[in-house]
Amino acid sequence: MGMTVTHAPAMEDLTKDSEPRHGPVKPERPAALKRRVRRENLAGYLFMSPWIAGFLLLTAGPMIASLYFAFTDYNLFDAPKWIGLDNFSEMFGDPRWRHSVQVTLWYVVVGTPLKLLAALGVALLLAQKRRGQAFYRAAFYAPSLIGASVSVAIVWKAIFSDDAVVDRTQKIFGIDVGGWTGNPDLIIYSLVALTVWQFGAPMVIFLAGLKQVPRELYEAAEVDGAGKFRRFWNITLPMISPVLFFNVLLETIHSFQIFSSAYIVGGGAGGNACGPADGSMVYTCYLYVQGFENSRMGLASAMAWMLLVAVALVTAVLFWSQKRWVHYEEGAR
Repeated sequence: MGMTVTHAPAMEDLTKDSEPRHGPVKPERPAALKRRVRRENLAGYLFMSPWIAGFLLLTAGPMIASLYFAFTDYNLFDAPKWIGLDNFSEMFGDPRWRHSVQVTLWYVVVGTPLKLLAALGVALLLAQKRRGQAFYRAAFYAPSLIGASVSVAIVWKAIFSDDAVVDRTQKIFGIDVGGWTGNPDLIIYSLVALTVWQFGAPMVIFLAGLKQVPRELYEAAEVDGAGKFRRFWNITLPMISPVLFFNVLLETIHSFQIFSSAYIVGGGAGGNACGPADGSMVYTCYLYVQGFENSRMGLASAMAWMLLVAVALVTAVLFWSQKRWVHYEEGAR
């Protein structure tokens, strides 16, 4: 029986067959390459043009205008008149402005930690496997979706008003201080209670962080005899410290920006726009009063830029402090 021997093609034949029939591909000339890149960039800018227009017209433009108005006397009806730093000097000398700063700082320092503690506590409970876990997560998250609405603020004001649910409950225990919303010393506590009630958003973020903690660490610590508190302090907190930092940063900025709930619970437009005796006069509420009720838009713009600077400084301090207590995985920074 004869055998047919097939010879492998020569290397020259492989090279020849691998080239296109019309010849080798010529490199694109620099001029043609530049034209192609220019066309691609133009297409990208065309797709981005709605966002760019919105940013320039609705964000950057108003910010630049407000920066100019901060140095002018502007009442929304007459042309702005340049007055230099007079708005800032008047602002620093205004006792109501200083009071609004104190109320806002108190709200941030008290409300933000309480909200995060509630979020972390509920997240630790929901991280454990139990029946109806999905329902409980949705139920606890729901207030964050509707908490910032005007309707909820109106209901909250009704709950804490005179002879309402909270007032009647207090009287059962012999506490007769009246409604919180009508008391200059207690109305701020109703706002803190409202923000704590909206702990759903940071709770979900804490849940995501707790799911990333390796179970082997808890098992090893339990074998070594570590109790629940020690496991929480030495394992849970360091492992979720980046998530904790994110929540602290986000909620602190949100606390500085509180307006709608304070304005509605405080009484809305009129003499008590910022609560009885300015009890709920947070910074943004007084800014609104100066800008839209007193028609002093120049002064309101100066107050807005001062708030921006304050939030930027607080953010910078938080980022500086994270080096001391936030633990990242190697190479995760």
